[in-house]
Order: sequence, then C-alpha cells, then structure tokens
Amino acid sequence: MFRIMFVYGAIAGVVIIAVMVAAMVIGGNSGSHVQGYLTMLVVLSLIFVGVKRYRDKDLGGVIKFLPAFGLGVGIAAVAGIFYVLSWEASLHLTDFAYVETYKETMIANYEAKGLTGADLAEKVASLEAMMASYSNPAYRMPITFLEIFPVGLVVALLSAALLRNPKVFPAKS
Repeated sequence: MFRIMFVYGAIAGVVIIAVMVAAMVIGGNSGSHVQGYLTMLVVLSLIFVGVKRYRDKDLGGVIKFLPAFGLGVGIAAVAGIFYVLSWEASLHLTDFAYVETYKETMIANYEAKGLTGADLAEKVASLEAMMASYSNPAYRMPITFLEIFPVGLVVALLSAALLRNPKVFPAKS
C-alpha cells in the first residue's frame, strides 16, 4: 500500500508541477487559477487509479471506504509533498523570477483598474509585505501544499465512495 501511495503520489506531484511550469514558460504566466486547479484535478485522478489498482490487484476486487479513503489521502499527501519540492526547485532554478513577475503583473493590474496615488501605494505596500512573507520557506511551503492537497482530498473522497462498490469498474479477469 505504501508503494502505491509513493508511486502514484510522486507521479501526480511531478506531472502537475511540470505542466504548470511549462504553462508559465510557454504562456508567460497567462494561465488562470481555474486552469491550474483543473490541471490538478485531472492529474490527481491518479488517486482513483491507485486506489482501484490496490483494490483489484492486492485485495481481490473489494475495498472498504476508510482504507480506500486513507490510501487516497496518502497519495494526495505524497503528491502535495512532491508538488512543494518541485515548486521549491523551480523557484530556486529560476532565481525566484516568478515572484518578481507576479509582483509586476499585480501592480500592472492595479494600474489598469485605474488605481493611482495613495490607493495604489497602499496596494503595492500590501503586495510587498506578502512577497516578504513569501520569501520565508516556512510560510511558502505550507501555502504551496495547501494549493493542491484539498483538491486531492476531494478526489480521494470521491474515489473511496465509488470504489467501495466492487461493481464500479470491476477488475477484469
């Protein structure tokens, strides 16, 4: 079971960050949050695949809800850890260019909305305070983990609910 957690979680975490980094490089950070979470949802379907594989190959086609959910949560946690580590590596390899690009994009968005003077200065000061916090790994890493883990929890819950029924996607003989 731990092998399945590690393998499927590692694959999911690395694929998600690879797709997102590729999108940032190709699209110049033009992707939306919806696009990012949809990518996570699609890739985290590996939770379903991992739980189904465990149910069919190791348990003879039957699994109860809690073991299925536990395995799904484990895969989601491993995916989250790999996601965090991959994001950290990406930040360090690019010398934190994403952070500066994000800051510049947000300031340009504020200006495009017509903010000027004290209002713009207030928004920029708030953004700079957030960026200062983000430079601390103890702040950044849990936030990065919380980007992906709730999505994994939802997929784990749905997977466990579906796969506890042996008639749902039964094992092929």
